[in-house]
Amino acid sequence: MSLTFKWLTHDFAVAGQIGPEDLAQAAAAGFRSVINNRPDFEGGPAQPTSHAIQDAAGTVGIEYAFLPVRSGYQDATQIAEMHELLERLPKPVLAFCRSGARSANLYYTAQALARR
Repeated sequence: MSLTFKWLTHDFAVAGQIGPEDLAQAAAAGFRSVINNRPDFEGGPAQPTSHAIQDAAGTVGIEYAFLPVRSGYQDATQIAEMHELLERLPKPVLAFCRSGARSANLYYTAQALARR
């Protein structure tokens, strides 16, 4: 299966759920960091765990961050943490959740915080 993602800016993209097998493609596409915004087991027991994705990211030299956020709701702490991750992580960054929408919303909200 091919890794599918959508660029929101020149250094940030979003994707739906990825698995450990997708990290080599992410590295080949030039991503230097991955942010996982999906809580473990949100999609059931078949969903890859944060730990499995983190291990695969380390194997291909990609920085990894786990910031689980419930669908449809991001609190102020999560928004601030996303902002901090975006400031600190090497770019370009790929963030993912179930569909990519949650990660996109979190990105846009964190960017609005940065403009304040």
